[in-house]
Amino acid sequence: MEKKPSLEETTLYQGNPSMFRNHPLWFVGNMLVIVLGLGLTIYLLITGHNYGALAALAIGVGGGGIAYGCWWLQCKACKLTVTNDRTTLRRGLLAKNLTEVWHQDVRNVQLDQTFLQRIFDVGRVGISSAGQAEIEISVNGIPDPDRVKELIDEHRRR
Repeated sequence: MEKKPSLEETTLYQGNPSMFRNHPLWFVGNMLVIVLGLGLTIYLLITGHNYGALAALAIGVGGGGIAYGCWWLQCKACKLTVTNDRTTLRRGLLAKNLTEVWHQDVRNVQLDQTFLQRIFDVGRVGISSAGQAEIEISVNGIPDPDRVKELIDEHRRR
């Protein structure tokens, strides 16, 4: 039996994994590498150590910037959307992976949060349906995971 969306499907929640709130220590550490690399580069340029400045720039700013950029792209390439009919997880920028679960088929909604994630109100949301034995949608670092779970629970009972 094919599932048809309601005539007026509305988006109730849309979010990407959070960088700082999900991994605050990694975020601050990464920013420190970039800032210290830039500071060391400026210091070495002022003191006349041009080759050392180039190395500091490449290691600190280049390495930290590349790590931050890759992480940022990874977070932006993942989007969780909850509508009044279904939950969709889309991953990828160039390639695309789309997973969709209709709310009427949802059998289990999991919410996991570490201590730091509870402080920053992010967490992992997992959704499984009657058609699969394992979790079909799983995404870590989603802001306001309690709201996501409440929205899904509210619309699967209709």
